[in-house]
Amino acid sequence: MEVASQRPISQITVAELSERAGLTRATFYNRYSTPLELLIQVLYADLERGHRLEETRESDGYSATELLRMTTAEVGDHVERFREIYRLSLTDPADSGVYDALVRHFDDYALGFMARGSGPEIPEASRRVIAQFMAHGFAGAIKAWLNDPSVTKDDMVDAAVACAPAWWAPGYLPHTS
Repeated sequence: MEVASQRPISQITVAELSERAGLTRATFYNRYSTPLELLIQVLYADLERGHRLEETRESDGYSATELLRMTTAEVGDHVERFREIYRLSLTDPADSGVYDALVRHFDDYALGFMARGSGPEIPEASRRVIAQFMAHGFAGAIKAWLNDPSVTKDDMVDAAVACAPAWWAPGYLPHTS
């Protein structure tokens, strides 16, 4: 994480990571194919920590809008923890894998969210297309935030919540405000 915060992951070699970790390259390749794969695993683990928080909050009596705001803010906190990694990945065309992984994570989350939803408000349209639309929207909001120093995390959260469809809230809690 330290090295990926200093320069794009596309410029980091397996030899360098192995040496820093005191491992052989063979040991690295026994678990990962590329430095990007390792980085994505670490980023996903942190994002999943946020989703576990979301699950506990669902039973705490928050409204759907409050849950959506907290969940989006938690993703913002994740991006802030790894801000330099995300920022570097957006400036290096060879590093699109980090952004693609963020989109993939949101896509998986959206598909899971819709599968858990029970209300009729979820549109009768291709859930695969809806998930991609939502994933690219959330990732695009993060990209806009990172690319513009005048945009704050709260601005990103406000915009993402404002753009979310009425049926979109963690755990889909119908008829809440």
